[in-house]
Amino acid sequence: MTEAIDAVTFTHVRRTFGNVKAVDDVSFSVRDGEFFTFLGPSGSGKTTCLRLIAGFERPDAGVVTLSGVDANDLAPFERDVHTVFQDYALFPHMSVLDNVAYGLMVRGVPKAERRHQAQEALEMVRLDAMGQRKPAQLSGGQRQRVALARALVGRPKVLLLDEPLGALDLKLREQMQVELKALQAQVGITFIYVTHDQQEALSMSDRIAVFHQGKIDQLGTPTEIYDHPATAFVAGFVGASNLIEGELARTVAGGDGTFMVRPERIVLQRADHAAQGAYVTLPGRIHDVVYLGMHTRYHVRVEDGSLLIVDAQNVEASGSAPFAARGDEVVLTWAPQHMHPVER
Repeated sequence: MTEAIDAVTFTHVRRTFGNVKAVDDVSFSVRDGEFFTFLGPSGSGKTTCLRLIAGFERPDAGVVTLSGVDANDLAPFERDVHTVFQDYALFPHMSVLDNVAYGLMVRGVPKAERRHQAQEALEMVRLDAMGQRKPAQLSGGQRQRVALARALVGRPKVLLLDEPLGALDLKLREQMQVELKALQAQVGITFIYVTHDQQEALSMSDRIAVFHQGKIDQLGTPTEIYDHPATAFVAGFVGASNLIEGELARTVAGGDGTFMVRPERIVLQRADHAAQGAYVTLPGRIHDVVYLGMHTRYHVRVEDGSLLIVDAQNVEASGSAPFAARGDEVVLTWAPQHMHPVER
């Protein structure tokens, strides 16, 4: 049985710009056919890594490998990858069909064949009836689909997506997330996706690399990243979290260190109805109440003076009063397994 070759591998890759270490000794592998996401804030190194894969940047040290081949000295056009950008980069004077077929024309594919392949690519993104329109006649979501079709028409080994949904409104962005994931499963091409949106990363990815200051703080599945963050940065960047340390950690965890518990894992109870037994219990007072639609967020001041946040799902009818109000005394409870140690 032939061992599968990873689509992309970084081995101790470093890229600096002056005194800035944009990518600092980064190593990882992306499996063939995987939806892999680079997640992190601006300046964390994720886009530089994408550019290193595309060949737009060259590493100062280390090796970038594409399908088992050292790609450090390969020009962008020699790499079997394609990039989709946030601004679509469509030719405004060309029809949608000609935009999609452009790369095939550059490669010398005969006209009839490239039009056939372009039409098939438009069918994949459900725009087969839009081939004769100009980009200006399309919505933002439709233009994004055209950019995807143009990238997919040549069936690259790896598709790089640099925050492609960033310019779309929330509803359309959520719709496109579902469509992108379904499209990736359909075509079976390796997708490497760059975003700073943690919800986008969690909903679409097979695995996520969380970037921080030029390094990868954690690499894992969405469940691993969210439920078992390795560092305080990951805990805070991927979803909301409570960090417990110092005297409070010694009280509730029985030892020194930094511990994380997610707001939805904490149960808010009235002081006279607190759970007993094998639960962590912590008295506090409601500092603020924020209604967020599907849930209400409570900010609770606990005994050491720190604020913890608690998310309670709104299961009562619309217009019902919050469970607790500002100033109320409450008890926070959670199961010990929902509190995880993290590195500072």
